[in-house]
Amino acid sequence: MKDSTTAQTVELLQTLIRNACVNDGHADSGQEVRNADVLTSTLEESGLAVERFEAHPGRVSIVSRIEGRDAAAPSLCLMGHTDVVPANPDGWRHDPFGGELIHGEVWGRGAVDMLNVTSSMAVAFTTLAKEGFQPSGDLIYFAVADEEAGSTYGAQWMADNHRDAMAADYVLTENGGLHGGSAKAPAITVNVGEKGVAWRRLRVTGTPGHGSMPFRTDNALVKAAAVVQRLADYRPPARFSELWSGQVEFMNVDDELKALLRDERRIDDLLASMPNVGSAGFLHACTHTTFSANVVDGGGIMKTNVIPDTVDLEVDIRTLPGDDGEAVTEHLRTALGDLWDKVDVEVIMNDPASISRTDNPLWTALERGVTVEFPSARLNPGMTVGFTDARVYREMGSVAYGAGLFSPDLDPGDFSRRFHGHNERIDVESLRLTTNLWLNVARDLLG
Repeated sequence: MKDSTTAQTVELLQTLIRNACVNDGHADSGQEVRNADVLTSTLEESGLAVERFEAHPGRVSIVSRIEGRDAAAPSLCLMGHTDVVPANPDGWRHDPFGGELIHGEVWGRGAVDMLNVTSSMAVAFTTLAKEGFQPSGDLIYFAVADEEAGSTYGAQWMADNHRDAMAADYVLTENGGLHGGSAKAPAITVNVGEKGVAWRRLRVTGTPGHGSMPFRTDNALVKAAAVVQRLADYRPPARFSELWSGQVEFMNVDDELKALLRDERRIDDLLASMPNVGSAGFLHACTHTTFSANVVDGGGIMKTNVIPDTVDLEVDIRTLPGDDGEAVTEHLRTALGDLWDKVDVEVIMNDPASISRTDNPLWTALERGVTVEFPSARLNPGMTVGFTDARVYREMGSVAYGAGLFSPDLDPGDFSRRFHGHNERIDVESLRLTTNLWLNVARDLLG
């Protein structure tokens, strides 16, 4: 292990993984109280006071604060979520909740999304407290529940019920810190924005009957299958956000490929032929509103010999800047065609895309922070294709970035496939770099 703070981050990350705070979207899942308890002990051992907030039994978020010298100075929040998505052990090479350190990498669900950041922020925060750090404005540590299911029992609940406890001018959270660009012009991504999330539940109805007589029946599951296929086949046109051209500029590809990536008429053919499936999927998500039907629910009454009369489909829709609820409805109407009248649509989430500006002291502090380890690197303002709790802070008026600092050996395409995938893991060097980044930025911005 390279130093004591890195060792602390590794150990804390392993513990958080092993607590298996799996959030499957149901109110009683997650049970982030287990990770909240560990983090509370870690903070209190450093002499820090901790506030605990329970939105639902077991759904605990915590806030700790190092008060600033000047009440008028801007505040900085280090925010990490404590829940993880489910994992199927059959697809893993190692126990997804073992938190094992294997060949310089910590393995387990949440190692990338985002317990690596949550643990490194806690270690940086307690390190500063032990040093007697006196920031100009408040430095806040916020470990929050329920990010993975939309923040109903986490950041959004806190914003609605305990805004003063978690409010901050500047916020750092997941996910950024990957290397790009060329050897002559290296770049490190900081995600200043994110796509919108417009989850929808599509209800398909039919007529129940006996499964032994399927001829000329009105089977809701058969219609639902057709709906899913229409969504899978739907290809809305590419549309570029204000950040896209800059993201392309920092890619380590030749000028001809950059020109194709900047051409809304030709990018789809390029992505269809791209050999790296992971990279193609990410670039497609950056430039398109996307639709993924991921959940089928028959209401608990489906049976092998009963023709179902109701099937619910939950669709993960991610929108580009400018898409509102009406735009989503129009997308669905276009995708489903003559099946549109066969479904009832319910809104699950409807948060628009959001972007933070970069002309502020936090951006400058991040620029200086990354050059401590990579002197020639520049920051690349990017947009993440998933949602994070940063959107809640942006809605509150805060500047919020997805940041971090990973090893240059970590391939961005491979890294992206670890999110919610098999064999999730993070290398110790990236944990060291990220922990030190939080330390450097906090001292720079608030010192």
